[in-house]
Amino acid sequence: MLKDITLGQYYQADSIIHRMDPRIKIVGTLIYMVSLFVFNNIICYAIAGFFLVFVIVLSKVPVKFMMRGMHSVIFLMLFTALYNILLGNGTVIAEIGIFTITYEGIYMAFCMFLRLLFLVMGSSVLSLTTTPSRLTDGLESLLTPLKIFRVPVHEIAMMMSIALRFIPILMEEADRIMKAQRARGADFDNRNLFKRLRSFLPILVPLFVSAFRRAGDLALAMEARCYHGGAGRTRMKEMKLTERDYVTLVVLIAYMGIIVFLGIILRDWTQELPVIIADRFMNMLH
Repeated sequence: MLKDITLGQYYQADSIIHRMDPRIKIVGTLIYMVSLFVFNNIICYAIAGFFLVFVIVLSKVPVKFMMRGMHSVIFLMLFTALYNILLGNGTVIAEIGIFTITYEGIYMAFCMFLRLLFLVMGSSVLSLTTTPSRLTDGLESLLTPLKIFRVPVHEIAMMMSIALRFIPILMEEADRIMKAQRARGADFDNRNLFKRLRSFLPILVPLFVSAFRRAGDLALAMEARCYHGGAGRTRMKEMKLTERDYVTLVVLIAYMGIIVFLGIILRDWTQELPVIIADRFMNMLH
């Protein structure tokens, strides 16, 4: 179960996405995430889906490896879809007690499911194709203008880098503790939810102790190396935009423009689509 968490992991591959400047990848991920919230119609979702598939193919990251990260959010996606189906307003299909199933609710549930799916997979491409150090360097570079307002940009980037590096380490530590607990008779596969949650409690204490111990060791190591913040510090690898990065930025802007344009044109059609589908379905029944 813990091995299915891909957050903070980097997948080594030789692809155009891996070689891209981290600042462009961060900006591109933000543009893609924003594009998922400026429309609510099937055509725009299809364009977003094709765009995501195209990027995944270019990244050379196996889809099976990427889908492992979906296991941790599948419950949220199903809950959101079920919420929209049972509590939607519009043309009624069936009534189950206090719940009402409508065509508009089913349509909205489908759209929300796709939105969360694309959101998680789109952000996974960024973390899987960018090392934590490059990711934090890119984020620090993008946030540099905030130094005018005395925002500690370097310290924020350093904390993010440490957090990303600690995630896989703590996952390995938790897996090691679980194996030790299983050897002592602990049952983590019980079908009873409450018993299963209670069996995880003995893992938390040694995991927190290990995390604090590692944090203390890291602080001592940074002090021993005379670390005093980001003032005057340089990078081993300087970031420089190439022609490939500029072309990628133009493609991202064009993608966003197409999404906004179609979202405006198809706004009325999107609102009428569930009603059209409902009418045709009722005509087929009759």
